Amino acid sequence: MIADFLKKNNIDVVLSGGSCVSMYVDNPYESKDLDFVLYVSEERKNVDELLQSIGFFREGRYLRHKDTEFFLDFLLPPPSIGEEPIRIPAVIKRGKRCLKLLSPTDCIKDRLAAYYYWDDRQCLEQAILVGLKHPVDLSEIERWSNAEGMSAKFKVFLKRVKVQKK
Repeated sequence: MIADFLKKNNIDVVLSGGSCVSMYVDNPYESKDLDFVLYVSEERKNVDELLQSIGFFREGRYLRHKDTEFFLDFLLPPPSIGEEPIRIPAVIKRGKRCLKLLSPTDCIKDRLAAYYYWDDRQCLEQAILVGLKHPVDLSEIERWSNAEGMSAKFKVFLKRVKVQKK
């Protein structure tokens, strides 16, 4: 709904983070924040104005609404994982609604980035869950991991995904 509302107002976003994981799997680590990445940084101001017009209010870095426990975070562009721009985003359509989100492969890379750089084991588990349930490009994830200097941590992920897929 939020992405559609913004798109109707010429603002394009991509869902990322843990909420993206929840679109692909039953996420036991589900949080209440929805992370959207903007395509154009100048639209940040417009996002606030538009969402305030439908009842959202700013609380620190987040936008909240009295009718939901979920809150919104808008990340600066470009949609990327580390220094690399995301590949073509995935799209989920339900009726007239349309949501752009990270592909399963990019979703895994996003979660692995948190594991790689902050040793976030919960994000490793989320990456594994997505890898077990969806077809992903493991060679692309390995290429990216090597470019990030994280081949040893990639092997931890790969072993868990391959062992559980058997």
